[in-house]
Amino acid sequence: MEHLHHFFLHIIDTAGYVGLLIVMILGNLAIPVGTEIVLPAAGVLSATGHLASVWWTGAVAICGELIGGSILFALGKYAGPPFVHRFGRFVHIREHELERVHAFYARFGAKTVFFSRFIPVVRGIAALPAGVSDMPWSTFLLYTAAGSTIFCSGLVFLGVRLGEHLDLIVPFLSRAALVLPLLVVVIGALLWWRREPAA
Repeated sequence: MEHLHHFFLHIIDTAGYVGLLIVMILGNLAIPVGTEIVLPAAGVLSATGHLASVWWTGAVAICGELIGGSILFALGKYAGPPFVHRFGRFVHIREHELERVHAFYARFGAKTVFFSRFIPVVRGIAALPAGVSDMPWSTFLLYTAAGSTIFCSGLVFLGVRLGEHLDLIVPFLSRAALVLPLLVVVIGALLWWRREPAA
């Protein structure tokens, strides 16, 4: 996996913003680019002049998330169950789960899209069930943009602040990526509990 991360970082270092855009699109099409590592590294490239502006770096990363997510969302929305039947196994979504996915998104839709932006692996596939659930595209884009802005900007600015010391904290970033899903599940459970009607 580390070699894969280096490969995507090389694309960004070589192709600049075009490379960053491509990598972020791929990361939202169920390809494990290691966003939590790539984005701080892009921040370092901004701080050292390899990328022209930290603001452009954040903006391009967010655009990549929106484009990639929209592609996967459209596949779910317009190809629907037949697409999931044929290709869902590659992103761990089975046909028999569609009904549950639809009900879940119908109840927690906007919150689900927002919080999925902070969960490694899930963030790369969350757009597909959102599309299958027939969520309005405007709602999907709004909450994806909100979550992606916080996530991408935070990691890019973290890289800018850490500069050449990024290598020292990469192992901690990887560990944090394992903790984030637990935190989001806890938050989601609290939201669900608060919405449950009193007995």
